[in-house]
This record gives sequence, C-alpha cells and structure tokens, in this order.
Amino acid sequence: MTTRRVNVNTESVDNYLKAIFALGGTGEERVTSTALAECLGVAPASITNMLQKLASASPPLVQYERHKGVRLSYAGRRRALEIVRHHRLLEAFLYEVLDYPIEEVHDEAERLEHFISERLEERIDAKLGRPKFDPHGHCIPALDGQMPTQNSMLLTDAGDGDVFVVDSISDRDASTLKLLKSKGITPGKRLQVRRRNGGGIYAVAVGGSSRTLRISHEAATAIRVHCVTV
Repeated sequence: MTTRRVNVNTESVDNYLKAIFALGGTGEERVTSTALAECLGVAPASITNMLQKLASASPPLVQYERHKGVRLSYAGRRRALEIVRHHRLLEAFLYEVLDYPIEEVHDEAERLEHFISERLEERIDAKLGRPKFDPHGHCIPALDGQMPTQNSMLLTDAGDGDVFVVDSISDRDASTLKLLKSKGITPGKRLQVRRRNGGGIYAVAVGGSSRTLRISHEAATAIRVHCVTV
C-alpha cells in the first residue's frame, strides 16, 4: 500500500478517530463504514476515502479492510484518547469553573478540544484537582492514555424494584441532559425503578425520595447505571 501523508493534527482526523473509539466500545470491535457515516453525518464515499488515508499514514492510525470495518491502531488509539481527554477536561472546566449549563458544555468542548496546548491541558487538570470524571460521569483518560473500564448498564435494562446508582449520562442530546438535571438525575444519584409500562414510560424514585418521576424510554436510554446492594 502506498504511504500517503496525512496531517494528524486536523479536526477532521481527530473527529474520525474519536468516533471510531466511541463506536468500537471497550472491546475495540471493528466499526462499519455505515455506522461511522451515520455518526459523523458524512457520505459513505468520503468515509472510505478518509479511512484509506488513515490506514496508509505513517504510522498507520487505523486498521482498515474494505467490507470488514475499521479499528484503531496503537497510534490512532493514543491520539483518540488524547482528544477525549481534552474534551472531558474542558467539559469539567467549563462546568465547574466557568459555570456553563450542563447542556452547553459538550458543544463548547467540541469546538475547543483540537486546539489546547499541553501546557493549558496541564493547568486545567491541576486547577480541577486531577479529576477522574467529567460532569456527565464519563472517565477522563489519564495523561498516559490509561482509562479504567466503567461497568454499567442502560437504565432500560434495569430490573424493577432494584436500587441503582447513576454511572453516567449521555452528552449527545442537550435537551435530554437539561431535562434529567431538572429532575435531579445526575451522576452519583441513586435511582429505583418502580414500574414501567408498555408505552416506554419509566417511573423512578430519586435519592430515596418517595416522590416518583416519569421519564420517557428515550431519556432512559441516555442513563447508564450500576446496581448497588441495599
């Protein structure tokens, strides 16, 4: 394969690597071009062209075989983790220091994550006291790229009557984030699923309260929890 020069310091490359990292999951499974196209909102032909470039870069950023999907190479994973670290540190800084609303930090961090220097990254990390999680409950990768696995399940998979702790909340939809925060559903809060009906409406009690909240199935899919022993 012919080696092509790929500028690894572009927003486009970063977004591809980050998307492959997110879609591949903890098992680093191969990601299909279709899934990547849907995630990035890019035409399939453009996806194929970029993946070929990333695979033929020096060093290769992905392992790609047409019709078999793509996964990150060692170099690609390191770069993806660096961008994820930038993003999540920025979210924490915006939320905790600059008092940004929770529903606004994701988009703002998306714009800034590609451009912060190592010095600014270190200053933000120190200012925040070396945080392990962002405001949504997602792990912040360490400087060396290490990131512990979060063992959790979707709230939609949780059993009725059991008590859970909110592990994380998806940052993909700002309106859902705002809604859940208004209901007191944030990382670290205890939930108990009391009932759910065929229409996809979940009734949950928050923090041991006797008051029951109703949330939609769509909102429940944004919440990851782990079971606790009562």
